Amino acid sequence: MTFSVERVEDLQAITISHLVKESETEGYRFLSRLVNDFQDGTNRFNKPGEALFAVQNEAGNVVAIGGVNQSPFSDDTQVARLQRFYVLDDARRQGVGSLLLKQIIDHSRGTFNEMTVRTESSKADAFYRSNGFELDDSASETTHVMQLRGFINKEMEND
Repeated sequence: MTFSVERVEDLQAITISHLVKESETEGYRFLSRLVNDFQDGTNRFNKPGEALFAVQNEAGNVVAIGGVNQSPFSDDTQVARLQRFYVLDDARRQGVGSLLLKQIIDHSRGTFNEMTVRTESSKADAFYRSNGFELDDSASETTHVMQLRGFINKEMEND
């Protein structure tokens, strides 16, 4: 199956209710926060360097979403935070997450020096580490860090 990644300027222009529903069933509320924050203007991924991306399948259905913000946990504007990253269960293990993450990293590389993320999932831990993040739980709000300046992931380069 072929997937494409598109930048999302207006979250209301795409349908992600199925992602929100599935993520809530799995116990995650961060996609509900994505929708609410976008609607009330709290976070529209529109500060310098920020962006939101969605992956669509051949039928045009959104199967994954994720974005990058300036880290709310750092005073350094060159620290990015991977946010609201989710892949539908049916699309997992097909390279969708890696495709989306690569797009976010490529976008972020020119603006940010470092990207952080927090996860409590062992599957997400394995995913992030296989895609170039290092485990770093020295701060309570972060579990994984990637240095963006000069970083080239050989695996991702071949995708």
